[in-house]
Amino acid sequence: MSALPDGVEVLAPVPSEHAHILSAEALAFVARLQRTFATRRDVLLARRGERQHDLSAGVMPDFVPDTAAIRAADWRVADAPPDLDDRRVEITGPAEPKMMINALNSGARVFMADLEDALSPGWSNVIAGHAALYDAVRRRLVFTGPEGKAYRLNERTATLVVRPRGWHLVERHVLVDGAPVSASLFDFGLFLFHDGREVLERGSGPYLYLPKLEGRLEARLWNDVFFFGQQALGIPRGSIRATVLIENILAAFEMDEILFELREHAAGLNAGRWDYIFSIIKKLGERPDFVLPDRAQVTMAVPFMRSYTQLLVRTCHRRGAYAIGGMSAFIPNRREPEVTANALAKVHEDKEREAGDGFDGTWVAHPDLVPVAGEVFARVLGERHHQKERLREDVLVGATDLLDVRVPGGRVSEAGVRQNVNVGLQYLDAWLQGIGAAAIFNLMEDAATAEISRSQLWQWRRLGVRLDDGRPFTGELYGAIRDEELARLGGRGAGRLGEAVDLLDRLVLGDDFPEFLTLRAYELLG
Repeated sequence: MSALPDGVEVLAPVPSEHAHILSAEALAFVARLQRTFATRRDVLLARRGERQHDLSAGVMPDFVPDTAAIRAADWRVADAPPDLDDRRVEITGPAEPKMMINALNSGARVFMADLEDALSPGWSNVIAGHAALYDAVRRRLVFTGPEGKAYRLNERTATLVVRPRGWHLVERHVLVDGAPVSASLFDFGLFLFHDGREVLERGSGPYLYLPKLEGRLEARLWNDVFFFGQQALGIPRGSIRATVLIENILAAFEMDEILFELREHAAGLNAGRWDYIFSIIKKLGERPDFVLPDRAQVTMAVPFMRSYTQLLVRTCHRRGAYAIGGMSAFIPNRREPEVTANALAKVHEDKEREAGDGFDGTWVAHPDLVPVAGEVFARVLGERHHQKERLREDVLVGATDLLDVRVPGGRVSEAGVRQNVNVGLQYLDAWLQGIGAAAIFNLMEDAATAEISRSQLWQWRRLGVRLDDGRPFTGELYGAIRDEELARLGGRGAGRLGEAVDLLDRLVLGDDFPEFLTLRAYELLG
């Protein structure tokens, strides 16, 4: 690796084959981003804490009075570039060579290469992920499996979109002026520096998915980062296009404002369902009236999820933006036909609901699901690329609708507790071993779905929720079930389960609620 820019330190070895990713020029650009925007990021993260204090004191979320004029005004986001005009099926997965090749070749219209929830952010994974993006953009990404099978990109591939890590995370292996760099700025900076001009020259553009936003001011920060990055690198203004994941209950009250802040760069909004459910517990979970039942019962058909997703479609289409549906967690199992048949049926049902509600496209997590989702949206869209003309003016959603978390027939059961414990242990074990997306019980689990499992356990214990058999869920009952599930998985000596169980205990049994499990788990990664 070449000499480092002044004030920049890299605290981990960089493999020679990836040295170009951390060139002095690239790191200098990342350092400029950090020095320009780190203080604003810190202020916004502190603001999250202040808002949480208010919520814990009983102040309920609502639409912002000060931005009523934005919601009432007639404005639209920028028109979509040609290769983001048809988004009927989007496939997601970690930025890892084999998965990227399979996803890009899957027949989906868009592939979201994930540096966030589906990627365990150990140093080697992060740098290898950026190297894979570099090669994919230049169409030279290859992979050879241990069995000798070679994977290469097809002539025609999905449009590439990149999801950087969220504002709350840092990349602790790179310091700028003695402080860890924002992981958001690190991921964005490396992608734009290396690949921004390259994708434009190839007829596409630097397209992003933005995770974990909690409101308009965080979107405004991203927008200013985009303007700065484009000007600094001589990339035409407005070349960056961003789709924002609405995966936080607070962001649901500011969807218009988020699009407005990003309007020169906005491509749409995505219904990030799993983090959205998690955010209900994170933001409001100390209140008994916000207890959610077993995770499997919190489906997209329950009233508060219907309100959120339909409001998203109405908001997007009024502003000329794309409304992209979320990801059903069911995945096929090629060795078990019955499991596959169930997964296909569940995904078909989910995508039928989204297409019928007016979504312009949807997410899948496995190449075998692309034809299923594609068939549903093809039947609805016909020759059209989207259905933005469906303004959904029939949708009338207020604050009470977004906050009405009653689930008809909902209950908390021992089976639900056991599944949450088992999933939490298996996922943390996988994450600590470098696997950010893991198939567990025929569902694709990533950090967002694991967050639901651990947060429900914390909420149920904290409030002493009674199971459907009458027993209160206590720390002692959690411990007994945890020990039984741990034994089923092979005990502390298997993989990194010893660390996983200790971490899950801290997440479930602590008085305070850790904002993200990845903040605690990151300390254990290399």
